[in-house]
Amino acid sequence: MIENLNPIPEEQANLHIVENMDVNNLPELMKSVLSLAHTPAEKDMLLMSALTACSSVLPNLYFKYGIGAKRYYPNLQLFIVGSAACGKGIANLALELVKPIHEANPLIIPGDATYPAFYQTLAKQKGRGYIHESEGSVITDIWRSSTANYNTALRKAAEHETISRARCREASVIENPQLSMVLTGTFSQYHALVPSIENGYFSRLLTLIVDEHQAFNSQYVEPSENSGDVIKAAAEQLYHLYESLLFAHPREFRLTPDQRTRLGNHLETAYPTLIRMLGEDFHSVVLRMAVHIERIALILSALRSSSISSELDSDTSSLSSARGVRPENIVCADVDYATAELIGNKLILHMAQAYQLVKGTEKVEQPKVKPLDQKQILLSLLPAEFESKTLVAEAQSQGISPRTSARWNEEWMVHGLVQKIRYGVYKKIA
Repeated sequence: MIENLNPIPEEQANLHIVENMDVNNLPELMKSVLSLAHTPAEKDMLLMSALTACSSVLPNLYFKYGIGAKRYYPNLQLFIVGSAACGKGIANLALELVKPIHEANPLIIPGDATYPAFYQTLAKQKGRGYIHESEGSVITDIWRSSTANYNTALRKAAEHETISRARCREASVIENPQLSMVLTGTFSQYHALVPSIENGYFSRLLTLIVDEHQAFNSQYVEPSENSGDVIKAAAEQLYHLYESLLFAHPREFRLTPDQRTRLGNHLETAYPTLIRMLGEDFHSVVLRMAVHIERIALILSALRSSSISSELDSDTSSLSSARGVRPENIVCADVDYATAELIGNKLILHMAQAYQLVKGTEKVEQPKVKPLDQKQILLSLLPAEFESKTLVAEAQSQGISPRTSARWNEEWMVHGLVQKIRYGVYKKIA
């Protein structure tokens, strides 16, 4: 367990991601990789680390976001926070996915590197790279003398902003960096990289908190015989996709108008509730989660095909062009947007946990976390008068089962928060 992290009751905030989604909706590559995980925590760590690793090898794909229509690329940066006994090692399988690509085209940047070495390697690779470090102590010890430099570089890379280094003679400027990263470690190691919530990097670094110990039984001391074959097959499929993208012209990924509206409405309804609960400083996390959701949707859409260049010519493909959209544009499938939104819904709760931990260290020596009341969040998202199907739909978008939402509705009526008008129709009591 993370020290002093109060466990969150399942009714209030189920932080697990994979167990709240329909795994059948994932691309085949991700389904095969997830078959190697056993516990809910393992599945979440493997899902997020694999998505992040894949985000580093999807060249020439981008989307536009914001008023200025700025270009964003798939690259995610992730920190898995947990104790030494929580099974974080499963995230290393993600590294195996990209090793064949790295052998052909250098991509991986060691975490065990000074800042000048990191900068020079990233510059040599023309701004593209993937950091995967499972030893948090390496990050803490090696980066300690240059934490500010790393923090600034990673923050700029997350926004694809120019990184410069005046002392580097070989390359003083890295334009349009596209860097992905998976780090695992304890909270103290995480905190060394993100010392304050006011630090701009906090909202750009996705955080997954694992608050459980790994069980010790035969499945962990006797690895599955086909695990290597599964990863090898997935890596080969990813390599094929990488090659097809590398030699293709840049393609823009787009949400459909309905998906774009849904994402905007989601920001205006679900996330401000968390801002009110945690404070205005959490606002930047909320805004940037929209970018994370679109990045994840892009990754899922890309992985759904083993070759984008061939699939784009098919009208039946999930990556096919929508009517009125130029052929080179990739349109997000509804299933991939829904999955990305669900992942974002859960990650925002993990970010809220991390927020409270980091915020707590600014006031007291040992941070404490108050449970997030997901029941309260769900109630606040419902209209003044709602039907049962509305309740179920909103609950499922938050990763809450229909059975749980129905039980909560009964509790709301008992406590006078909701009144039944007629069969299947309810009214909130102000």
